[in-house]
Amino acid sequence: MIKGIQLLLLALFITTTYTNAQELDRLSTQQKSIVQIAGLTGKGSLPELATQLHLGLEAGLTVNQIKEIIIHTYAYAGFPRSIRGLQTFMTVLQEREAKGIKDIVGADASPIHNDGTKYDRGKAILDSLLGSPQKGPQTGYSAFAPTIEIFLKEHLFADIFERDVLNYAERELVTISILSSIGGVEPMLKSHLSICLNVGLSAEQLRDFVTVIKSTIGDKESKDADKVLNELLKSR
Repeated sequence: MIKGIQLLLLALFITTTYTNAQELDRLSTQQKSIVQIAGLTGKGSLPELATQLHLGLEAGLTVNQIKEIIIHTYAYAGFPRSIRGLQTFMTVLQEREAKGIKDIVGADASPIHNDGTKYDRGKAILDSLLGSPQKGPQTGYSAFAPTIEIFLKEHLFADIFERDVLNYAERELVTISILSSIGGVEPMLKSHLSICLNVGLSAEQLRDFVTVIKSTIGDKESKDADKVLNELLKSR
């Protein structure tokens, strides 16, 4: 009898451990909401976005986190997509308030206490995301158009990534979701999928990301993202 109970407890322990391990290899509900909101904002699918905004709030994302997701979108899909996303979110919040729903506003971005130039701060953040310092002369588009390289360092990686409403992993989920939704930017998508691995997301979580893109954005977008992800994983 005692031996039977011990075997049962062992089986329960193994099952629980296996289930927990599986959950660690999947995106959380909030992370999936980030992917869905960012992807639909980048795509410009506003009715579907409104639905996912409701679900994101119910999943525990704060108002400020969702604002930040949509604001982040403009860096990759432009101001028109971002502004339309914000307008959609305003409508959703008004509807919820009318129903007596009080959503959590959440923390705003912390003040920046760094005397370094925005270029240096942005470069340090990019080096951290890439996992190694970028040295030597500029090449490629950075050498061809140095102005855009300055904009990227000073604005994208300082002004935007420095804001702590979202952490680096969440911002990278936003980024790869937008890039997947707009299409035709596979080199950038591959680079940011690689950064995702650098900031703590697992290969299985990125496969889960592809699944979310399929159900939210479309088959073509998910197939393209899956192809880029497989190429990246084979090369690492």
